[in-house]
Amino acid sequence: RPVGKSWRMDETYIKVKGSWKYLYRAVDKAGNTIDFLFRAKRDKAAARRFFEKAIGQNGSPETVTIDKSGSN
Repeated sequence: RPVGKSWRMDETYIKVKGSWKYLYRAVDKAGNTIDFLFRAKRDKAAARRFFEKAIGQNGSPETVTIDKSGSN
């Protein structure tokens, strides 16, 4: 389905089956989920791969708002 051109991307960590995992996610201005990714490690490569995948599936956004985490 089509997504908006203004994205918000963030990451958080959650406990899954007793171990902590990182959740990267992107939502558009209307709050619709664009994409998400679970990873065991938080690193630059994971954030980049997630962002490239989201763009590949949905096209380039006009604006992206991200948190100030080191990997982003």
